Amino acid sequence: MKQNKIIIAIDGDGTCWTHDWPRMGKDIGAAPILKKLIKSGHKLMLWTMRSGKDGNDTLDDAINWFKENEIELWGINENPEQQANKWSTSNKQHANLFVDDAALGAPLKFDPTFHNRPFIDWEKVDKMLEEMGLYNS
Repeated sequence: MKQNKIIIAIDGDGTCWTHDWPRMGKDIGAAPILKKLIKSGHKLMLWTMRSGKDGNDTLDDAINWFKENEIELWGINENPEQQANKWSTSNKQHANLFVDDAALGAPLKFDPTFHNRPFIDWEKVDKMLEEMGLYNS
């Protein structure tokens, strides 16, 4: 079943890279899948607790990860349409799909030889997104 173009909120730590805050974690295979989503016309919104207000510029590090991987972000911790059109003043950003290692049912991988915390299993996410009709591999 082919899906319409949607807004997808993507977490960073534990989702696009391993948990190593305030540093950037290890690559866990998110970039190729995120590029497929953009190529299929979906909008990606970085949805992270990282901020530039803590003196560590951890948000800039996350944004740079997307730039270095040539992944276009439609929004950063906000839904631009929600802000521009003022259709909600809620702090909760609207998205059609949230990909986060803390989400109930998120497919996680745990490899203690690679990292001491679980992280998103992008091979399983890839299959799930294809089954949802968000793209064809």
